[in-house]
Amino acid sequence: MQSNFLEGISKKFKEFKPTSWSVDNRTAIYIITIIITLYGLYKFNTMPKEQFPDITVPTISVTTVYIGNSPADIENLVTRHIEKQVKSISGARVVKVQSTSQQDFSLIIVEFDTDVKTELAKQKVKDAVDKAKVDLPQNLTSQPDVQEFAFSEMPIMYVNISGDYDGIKLKQYADKLQDHFEDLREITRADIVGAPEREIQVNVDPYRMAAARVTFGDIEAAIQRENNDISAGLIESGEMKRTVRVRGQFKSAYDLQNIIVKNVSGAPVYLKDIASLKDTVKTLESFARLDGKNVITLNIVKRSGENLINAADKIKATVEEMQANDDLPKDLKVTITGDQSKQTKTSFNELVNTIIIGFILVLLILMFFMGVTNAFFVALSVPLSVFVAFLFLPVADGIIGTTVTLNFIVLFALLFGLGIIVDDAIVVIENTHRIYHNGKVPIVRSAKEAAGEVFIPVLAGTATTLAPFFPLLFWKGIIGKFMIYLPTMLILTLAASLIVAFIFNPVFAVSFMKPEGREFDDRKSAIFRKPYWWAFWGIGALMHVMGNHGTGNFLFFMALAGLLNRYVLRDSIYFFQERILPGLMNRYEKLLSWVLKGTRPIWAFVSLFAIFIISAGLLFVSVVSGRTKSTFFPSGDPNFIYVYLKMPVGTNVLYTDSVTRSLEQKVYKILEKDPPGAPGSIVESVIANVAVSANNPMDNNRSTQSNLGRIQISFVEFEKRHGRSSAPYLTEIRNSIKNIPGASISVEQENGGPPTEPPVNIEVVGEDFDEISKVALNLFNYLDTNRVEGIENLQLDVDLNNPEITVIIDRERALIEGVSTGQVGMEIRTALFGSEVSKLKEGDDEYKIQLRYSDLQRNNITDLMNMKITFRDFNTGQIKQVPIGAIAKFDYTSTSGGVKRKNFKRTIQLQSNVADPTQAGPINAALKEKIDAFKANTR
Repeated sequence: MQSNFLEGISKKFKEFKPTSWSVDNRTAIYIITIIITLYGLYKFNTMPKEQFPDITVPTISVTTVYIGNSPADIENLVTRHIEKQVKSISGARVVKVQSTSQQDFSLIIVEFDTDVKTELAKQKVKDAVDKAKVDLPQNLTSQPDVQEFAFSEMPIMYVNISGDYDGIKLKQYADKLQDHFEDLREITRADIVGAPEREIQVNVDPYRMAAARVTFGDIEAAIQRENNDISAGLIESGEMKRTVRVRGQFKSAYDLQNIIVKNVSGAPVYLKDIASLKDTVKTLESFARLDGKNVITLNIVKRSGENLINAADKIKATVEEMQANDDLPKDLKVTITGDQSKQTKTSFNELVNTIIIGFILVLLILMFFMGVTNAFFVALSVPLSVFVAFLFLPVADGIIGTTVTLNFIVLFALLFGLGIIVDDAIVVIENTHRIYHNGKVPIVRSAKEAAGEVFIPVLAGTATTLAPFFPLLFWKGIIGKFMIYLPTMLILTLAASLIVAFIFNPVFAVSFMKPEGREFDDRKSAIFRKPYWWAFWGIGALMHVMGNHGTGNFLFFMALAGLLNRYVLRDSIYFFQERILPGLMNRYEKLLSWVLKGTRPIWAFVSLFAIFIISAGLLFVSVVSGRTKSTFFPSGDPNFIYVYLKMPVGTNVLYTDSVTRSLEQKVYKILEKDPPGAPGSIVESVIANVAVSANNPMDNNRSTQSNLGRIQISFVEFEKRHGRSSAPYLTEIRNSIKNIPGASISVEQENGGPPTEPPVNIEVVGEDFDEISKVALNLFNYLDTNRVEGIENLQLDVDLNNPEITVIIDRERALIEGVSTGQVGMEIRTALFGSEVSKLKEGDDEYKIQLRYSDLQRNNITDLMNMKITFRDFNTGQIKQVPIGAIAKFDYTSTSGGVKRKNFKRTIQLQSNVADPTQAGPINAALKEKIDAFKANTR
């Protein structure tokens, strides 16, 4: 035996220098291990956590408001000029430009190549807009606003307030909450929906105004002159200097009554003589309801890159703190709904538990094949590899282009790589054990020699494992941005496993590896004398006290695994290694010997290749025929169901609200067995929004749209559903909410992956808008008549029958009277829409003073046509009045609700969801056949 030992240590061997260094400097390696472990645990607990990756794509929006202009005017006066400069952008590749020109509003969305940095894209668009400003109208209501489009802009929760208070008081409490929420670092904004807005209304009587020969301009100028505090300077009085201040700002709406607007022949015309003044609330432009009751809702939007769970916890803590400090009254009901952090916590914990279970199974399997000690060495490489990978997160940030968050893609990458991570460690530890177990070589040299022997093949094996994932790093588009987390984390973790296998595992082997076999085992009770066993219990308990329950449970499991091995598994492992494993190896050797004889290897290869070709062919045929369903991101049980309502553009918000209420009643009828918030119900809440926050969250148009409504049904977390599915409600609601005249309704669930366009998207492109409108409408009617099974709610993305009253000016007659088209337009706009002439200040708050016609005359077309334009005739110097009806006529017409353009060409899209997302391919193929038939019939 002694001669064998001397022979072993005298023989030269190939070594891997980094492994040899680590084995010779074990103390340093243990210190590094402790540091990496502590850093890894810290990083794991502090990384931002969210359900889906917070992707940032270089998509920039430009919004411009120009009130009083039709969609066609907005297109020609605003949209085209900005598009012209966007088209000339250089130095950053523009992939797609889409624009929408609506009444009073222009929206342009510029999508850049995903390789372009968002900051650069935003600056390029800003520069283009600056160049376009010289061609834009000088009297824009608001200058073009350039913003980046972030998918984190979707609300993470809704804070609803209600109580026995008037609307203005509730709005004040909502403002308080909004200020506190927006002070949080994690929150971008909190949008208020359904709140009344105080307004000082100056409602003019047109007949009295005409009789007094007063214009809107006279009233505006008089209010602005009087509503002022002016600092007049200083007066020195002895040794004292006193400021002189003229106080004229209005304290209340009633201060406006005695303003003298004009002197007519020495007789003053007071504002109260020609107008009624009201301190009231503005006509509601939006509505919000929770479980059928009116509320004011704050939609909470998280800042990109922040921790979703922390943000939600801080919102809840802020509400509790304000209630405790009496900033909010006790009888004010504050309800939080649609809390995405609940599902994120559940998904996160479930995936972490799955990783732990996977680790346990890997450990158990390794114990049977490698022995207990070696199995622990190998299994510990899993968490250590993850912690080492966390050291390289700055590299991952550079690859991904943003801060890496702990989301389900990252956790899935760790779960996916769980079995692969241990491969390198298995080879190194098994080779070390083989050399050491022979008894010829001491453990230090065994570790060095084992690493030197297998480094090249292990490196080659790891490289080939990593190679297939590298192309995924260059996946383009939104899906590529979404999925890049998977290859990035896999590559970093597998690379880290190589470091652990050759730097850390040999050190553990040198310190703890011992000869395997029954003769080397100590007594079962000896585990109670092991310091490391008690350390597992102690550190685990400390982790629980610190709130880190996952790490605590893991350490408890390691301690219990030691007991399990000593008292339960040890004999089973020896039985497997001594009886079963040798038999399996013997049979495998015989099978291998048989296969490798003569020409059998060739036939084996040909057979496997033939099986592969046949299987691939059968799979292709099955997918093409539709028998095998396919989808990129499958949808599970809904956590949220959304009912989107779209009425014709221009629909009064009150009518949209009434239709939304009728949809709510249908939803509540379906939910009769599960009333929201009831004990045992799987439905948490039902929220309805009208006009504000009523559009699809993927729509970048945040303007108030009076024709939109949305109902959101939120379900409780999965563990509280008692095995019940929410999917039947999705089907039931889809089948029940149909056939409302003039309404377009779609029912969807939350996205199970990155945001994408509708599965059915048909484009009609051309320059003549009337022509493409005709084609699009005919195609829509054709597809509606010849329906393709599976299509859900096919609709045009533009309303082609928007009602309109057109005022046609007789220019020749107007010129004779001395009136311009601009004068007529501005007078009508002030009369109808109103004009903000000043503000009433109360403390830190400001309220609009709005000038317009009274309600009765404002909604009467005859009164509008009889409206007199008062002005001074430059020829005679006299005040002159001309009725609008004398120089213009009106006509009831219909027009497009908007003009949409894609890549600088006018475009109308027919869009639809599909009832079964897995059948999107066959449905689009069937639609293509229908479209070809339509083209053939219209030639």
